[in-house]
Amino acid sequence: MSLQIKSFEEYQEIYKKSVEDPEGFWAGVADHFFWKKKWQNVLSWDFEKADIKWFEGGKLNITENCLDRHIYSLGDKPAIIWEPNDPEEAHRVLTYKQLLNKVEQFANVLKNNDIKKGDRVCIYLPMVPELAIAMLACARIGAIHTVVFGGFSARSIADRINDTDSKLVITADGGFRGTKTIELKNIVDDALEQTSSVEKVIVLTRTRTPVSMIKGRDVWWEDEVRKVETMGSPACPAEEMDAEDMLFVLYTSGSTGKPKGVVHTTGGYMVYTGYTFSNVFQYQPDEIYFCTADIGWITGHSYIVYGPLSQGATSLMFEGIPTYPDAGRFWDVVEKHKVNILYTAPTAIRSLMAFGDEYLEDKDLSSINKLGSVGEPINEEAWNWFNEKIGKSEAPIVDTWWQTENGGILISPLAGITPTKPSYAMLPLPGVQPALMDENGNELEGNDVSGNLCIKFPWPGMLRTTYGDHQRCIDTYFSAYPGKYFSEDGCLRDKEGHYRITGRVDDVLNVSGHRIGTAELEDAINMHADVVESAIVGYPHKIKGQGIYAYIIADNVERNEDELKQNILATVTRLIGPIAKPDIVQFVEDLPKTRSGKIMRRILRKIAENELDNLGDITTLLNPDVVENVIEGAKKYREKV
Repeated sequence: MSLQIKSFEEYQEIYKKSVEDPEGFWAGVADHFFWKKKWQNVLSWDFEKADIKWFEGGKLNITENCLDRHIYSLGDKPAIIWEPNDPEEAHRVLTYKQLLNKVEQFANVLKNNDIKKGDRVCIYLPMVPELAIAMLACARIGAIHTVVFGGFSARSIADRINDTDSKLVITADGGFRGTKTIELKNIVDDALEQTSSVEKVIVLTRTRTPVSMIKGRDVWWEDEVRKVETMGSPACPAEEMDAEDMLFVLYTSGSTGKPKGVVHTTGGYMVYTGYTFSNVFQYQPDEIYFCTADIGWITGHSYIVYGPLSQGATSLMFEGIPTYPDAGRFWDVVEKHKVNILYTAPTAIRSLMAFGDEYLEDKDLSSINKLGSVGEPINEEAWNWFNEKIGKSEAPIVDTWWQTENGGILISPLAGITPTKPSYAMLPLPGVQPALMDENGNELEGNDVSGNLCIKFPWPGMLRTTYGDHQRCIDTYFSAYPGKYFSEDGCLRDKEGHYRITGRVDDVLNVSGHRIGTAELEDAINMHADVVESAIVGYPHKIKGQGIYAYIIADNVERNEDELKQNILATVTRLIGPIAKPDIVQFVEDLPKTRSGKIMRRILRKIAENELDNLGDITTLLNPDVVENVIEGAKKYREKV
């Protein structure tokens, strides 16, 4: 079979086969990859024990699939195009041949620093090509990488190092992010005061920030590479890995505030990310693909590095932010590199919308033929703006639903192949079997239903465990609905069988007996012309059970706050009904978010409930300083009420 679906009819036919014979379907997909030794068993699974194994007995190395197998046909093709934070700095291009050379080179550096198969390596780098090189070098020799977003706190790094017992840290003297210089090495030094397992720190030169280098522990990336070069830059054969050997650990926020180390393994993850990348984005050989995520998030792992490279794609990495040096930067990058596929987050889209269309003037976006959204459900207004202003109503939008735990996209349109609808993730990918469950654990059959979104059959990219605590994996994902994976998201399936994610289940409010989805309510608020972004949480209400607390970023607040509030409430009443009107509206300058752009409603809920001594870990936020500002504002708004 062909790896890429070419028509809606073919999608329907393949989806039917993938449900009737999942093992045969995934074996056919896996045949498109290079295996050192074929698997003996496609799948064994027991959801109640969270015991899932794909392609058992299969031997491979993911880097051979991302690099070596492309060398003869695509060796001179750009693998990574790197666009720096400062538009005045030259961009870099690494061909597949050059990237393989650098990966082998750095894999030998790791070996020279006593890293071997099974060792854990913590990577804390800015968005530079060396981040991808470091990940691939770890995978080349069978070391397990855990990437930490370059900007998280020393506490966050220490927690991850201690949890994984990491032996080596790879960092840089600093990183650039907009107008800021982040002192990465100094943050690592602070983190290492709280750890005992790290033996070596490899430091890349990026910002030329003065740093302290500890003798016997700290070495410069460039010096270590030169040592390998003096040996004649020998090749580094790829370590033979079992399909179920651990590839990486990536931490994601838990409902308790303590991050979970999500574990992904080699074979199934490779097959799933490659298959989904090829099909969702309908990638064609000469296209330039630009995912704006940070590699510190799962989207960067799956859809900047492993997925695109496994398919011989050209992947654009961006070091900066969408608003530096101005709000036209994304469009400058698109024009400069003639980007064909743009995959970004709703929070970025809404932010750029708020700056106005003037930053789009005189920008040539004609190269764009496909658009994608990731991170949270995209509201209809943002979807329409993205469609009309960026895609010129001609580029299909893939509104992708998936999670860190999933490894890759589960529900999404296939660009130009399957239907699209604003704010809908639409249809499951082949091999993905969704189930909507009611509160009593019964599956809701048919269409025009709404419930808790579960998946009732394994897919190759799913997590295998939570690092060092398998029981937590069982309790979090497999205990609520026995025999199924629980996503913790709510979802509706409309009359046509299309899926729309309605937000986290614990973000569904029960107001006077009425269930109101936070995504639906935020959608309505965001329709107001002056609203940039909003977040809804519930809080205890003496009469209603739950009251509705709205945190809103808006323009023109200072002009007349009370009038703006009344206008927003009128908008909600008009679009949903008076029952959905927020009880408290707090205008804020910013919202606490993860690096992926997800709003941390857990923290906002605690503030709304006035449980300020139980906020959990806020060090992993993109903008932890925002929390104190929101708390101060909440005191003022609570006094008003």
